[in-house]
Amino acid sequence: MSLPISPKKAFLEWRLYLFIVPSLLVVGIFSYFPAVSAIYYSLFRWSGGEEKAFIGWENWGAVFQDTVFWNSFITLGILIVANGFKLIPTVGLAVLIHRLTSDRWQYRYRVLVALPLFVPGLVTLLIWKYFFDPNMGLVNKVLDAIGFKALLVQVDSVLGWGVFQAGVPVAWLEEPALIIPSLIFLGFPWVGAIGVLVLLAKLQSINPEVYEAADLDGVGPFQKFRHLELPHILPQIRLLWGLMILGALPGYGLLFLLLGEAGGPDSRGMVPGLWMFNRAFVAGELGYASALGVMLMGLILLLTLIYKKSVRVEQ
Repeated sequence: MSLPISPKKAFLEWRLYLFIVPSLLVVGIFSYFPAVSAIYYSLFRWSGGEEKAFIGWENWGAVFQDTVFWNSFITLGILIVANGFKLIPTVGLAVLIHRLTSDRWQYRYRVLVALPLFVPGLVTLLIWKYFFDPNMGLVNKVLDAIGFKALLVQVDSVLGWGVFQAGVPVAWLEEPALIIPSLIFLGFPWVGAIGVLVLLAKLQSINPEVYEAADLDGVGPFQKFRHLELPHILPQIRLLWGLMILGALPGYGLLFLLLGEAGGPDSRGMVPGLWMFNRAFVAGELGYASALGVMLMGLILLLTLIYKKSVRVEQ
């Protein structure tokens, strides 16, 4: 913990504080100024040009009546809950790598896990978009090869979904009922490279003597995970999930590239960030989009404060 600096010492060494001025200017220009300007423009009817009309809180009243905006939080909530379950393979792989007795193989698996970090996210996304292609996509080919497509057709005929039909390719990103399942399936087998590396670093801090004592007591692999490893990495799991939630609120780039600015058919893939982009650059309502952005900023700030109070990560 850093010690407090007395006002006298700070005054005598004021020249040292000049070194942080460039950083403060960069943060102020690219972080705080856009936020303050969004608050300002939210009070105007503005389409991006020089002309703007002051309308007071009219944009804010429209935000609270915007059903698309508030319904988009339902889609976002479903994806956030699904991403919470997607942490399970990440945790499992981290534990399996940690339990390898060979240091050489541990290193090799860590390298294999880290390799996807060098692949640009846009490339990965475009590959998945190709996988979901109804005619040439890998998803449909695999379902046909294992016979699961025929099972889906039979279930559809009983339940009357009207989605899966014999001899008709499945349009995963064009059928409204399949957009959310497709987004959940995206990234299979759901192993996050950064998450695995973070959890591995924490697992490696466990004293090997603890494992030796557990072996002498006849503790099984699952009991080791439940009583030893899981409590040890639980703060990091909360940290990963919390950061994922805070990052998902304003995010929209993935859905924009997959589904377009409308969020797919019937806007089934619409999330708050994408709706803000839609209003700003499709509808040309930049003043209203600023109000949406300020609302999102307030929600993120509130969740950040709650997150900091509820999650304590051990140093």
